[in-house]
Amino acid sequence: MIVYPNAKINLGLYVVGKRPDGYHLLETGFLPIPLCDTLEIEPSQGLADELVVEGGIETGATEDNLVLRAVRALRAKYPIPPLRIRLTKVIPSGAGLGGGSADATFTLRALNELFALGLTSEELEAVALTLGADCPIFVRNAPAVGRGIGEVLSPLAVEHLGGLYLTVIKPELHVVTREAFRGLRAIGPRAVPIEQTLAQPIEQWRGELTNAFEESLFPLYPELERLKAQLYELGATFALLTGSGAALYALSREPLPLGGLEGSGLFIWQGKLPSA
Repeated sequence: MIVYPNAKINLGLYVVGKRPDGYHLLETGFLPIPLCDTLEIEPSQGLADELVVEGGIETGATEDNLVLRAVRALRAKYPIPPLRIRLTKVIPSGAGLGGGSADATFTLRALNELFALGLTSEELEAVALTLGADCPIFVRNAPAVGRGIGEVLSPLAVEHLGGLYLTVIKPELHVVTREAFRGLRAIGPRAVPIEQTLAQPIEQWRGELTNAFEESLFPLYPELERLKAQLYELGATFALLTGSGAALYALSREPLPLGGLEGSGLFIWQGKLPSA
């Protein structure tokens, strides 16, 4: 079986509180985007799972890969045989694009279908949450507002984004998520629900839709702030950091002239958002 785990971007990201256990409470808009890895899964004649990761993107130790952790999570409950898995990475790591989370959740979905496990979307979301707060969004893989630690999902209407051009850029740097959370300043409930802001035309988002991590990360990583300014100079209608970085994205009515982006080792991707 071959599946194509896709990335996501955060349409705004606010930290609205903190739980007693230290987890931060979020309010964000999740938008799946057509930037994809490739994941091939088949039963193996071997005695153990085999995972090959290709694409030249650093994903850490193989045994700790979220794909294998997803396999182990389902195998703890169901008789899944050893597997041969090939993961071809395109989505950059450490970017706030959810690439590892998508790989894990698409693994759950593929195994559910491949071995006819009969798990519902709700059951898959519960397993996905044990792998990471970003994982449940990829079960239904549709635009949604995330609250709680990101796992409390409700449908999000974003038909007005269909046909826009999306540009994603990531500089050659790694943002430590712990460091990003440590520097947060604006924590507290919002007066306006994010759904209300996102319902506006994107021309009105600038100045109204923000990512709380920009305030903590831009002083530490000036390149991020410079690249965001470049996206606007190139004609972006709206630009923002996604997740806790280090990728930024831009939405525009026309394709951006990507040759105008400056920076060594930049990951750059541009595509068109599907119409509803």
